[in-house]
Amino acid sequence: MIPMVGLLAAGGVLSTAGIVAAPDVTEAEQYSAEWWRDVLLDVPLRLAGLVIIAVAARYLLHKFINRMVRRTVEKEPPKAVLGSARAARIVFGGAGAYSERRALRAETMGSVLRSITTVLISAIAVVTALEMLGYAVGPVLASAGVLGVALGFGAQNLVKDFLAGAAMLLEDQYGVGDVVDMGHAVGTVEAVSLRITRLRSVDGTVWYVRNGEIVRVGNSSYGWSRALLDVHVPLDADVARAKGLLEQVVHDLAADDRWAELILEPPEVWGVEDLTADGVLIRVVIKTKPLEQWRVARELRERIKRRFDAERLTLPVATETPAGGVGGAGDPTNPPPASSAGSASSAGSASSAGSAAPPVVPPQES
Repeated sequence: MIPMVGLLAAGGVLSTAGIVAAPDVTEAEQYSAEWWRDVLLDVPLRLAGLVIIAVAARYLLHKFINRMVRRTVEKEPPKAVLGSARAARIVFGGAGAYSERRALRAETMGSVLRSITTVLISAIAVVTALEMLGYAVGPVLASAGVLGVALGFGAQNLVKDFLAGAAMLLEDQYGVGDVVDMGHAVGTVEAVSLRITRLRSVDGTVWYVRNGEIVRVGNSSYGWSRALLDVHVPLDADVARAKGLLEQVVHDLAADDRWAELILEPPEVWGVEDLTADGVLIRVVIKTKPLEQWRVARELRERIKRRFDAERLTLPVATETPAGGVGGAGDPTNPPPASSAGSASSAGSASSAGSAAPPVVPPQES
C-alpha cells in the first residue's frame, strides 16, 4: 500500500512540475473547426466590421460638417438692425460681402474639422485593430505618448503656428480676400491655413507668413472702410466757398446710383483740418464698403477737380488717406507714386504743396 501511495504522490508531483508530458494533441484536434472559425472567421470578420464602422462614421461626420458649412454659407444677413436697414448695411457691409466672408470662413473651418475627424477616427480604428489581433496596446500607447512629448519639445514652433492659426480662425481676425498689414508683409490674403497665411503684395510678390510669428494685424477690409480726402486750397481762397463746393460734390456722388451702393453713410465735410504755410487743408470723409474706399476716393478726386476748374478755384493737390475700421492705413493695393507734388505720410496727416524734391544726381567721376 505504501509503495503505491508513494508512486501516486510522485506521479502527482511530476505532473505538477511538468515533467510528465501531457497527452499529445493530434493535428486533427489542433486544426479543428473551432480553430478555423477563430482564425478565418472571428478576427477577420471583426476587423472588417471595424473598418466598415470607421468608414461609416467618417462619412456621416463629414456629411454633417458639410451640411453645417452649407447652411452657414447660404444664410442671409438680417435685413434690418434695430428696425433700420441702413444700420444693417453698416454692420454687415452689404449682403455680398457678408455672405462671401461667411462662406470663406465656414469653408476653412469645415476643412479643418474634416481633417481632425479623419485623423481621430483613423487612430481609434488602428488601436482597436491592434487589440483585436492580440497585440499589447498599452506599450504602444505609452510609446506614442513619449513620442508625442518629444515631438512637442522638438517642434514647438510648429505647434505654436497651429495654435495661433486655430485661434485666428475662431476669432475671424481676417479671411481670404482681405487686405491686411502684418508689419513685415502687406497685401491681399490669398490662402489661410492652420500653419501659414499667404499674402500677395501690390507688386505681385507672394509672402508666406507663419501664424505663430504674427504679432499684430491691421485689417483694412473688416466690416467697413473710410475714405479720407484732404483737399488743399490756397490761403487766398474763400474757405467757406470751397467747403460749400465740396459738400455739393460729395452729396452728388452719394446720390449717384452707380456709387450709392458703395457708400454706407452720407459723406461729411469735417472742415479745416490743418493750416500750412501755403494753404488750407479741408478734410472730406466717406464711409464705404470694405475695400471700396480707394475706388470712391478716385472718383471723388475727379469730381472735385472738374468742379473746382468750373468754379475757377485753384486746386494745387488733393491727397487721399484711407482708413479701415478703427485706425488708418495706407492703400496696400494701390500705393502712391514714388514722386508726386504732395503725398500723405500717415492717416490724418496733411500734405504740403509745392514741387517735388529734386532728383538725386550721382557724383561724376573725375
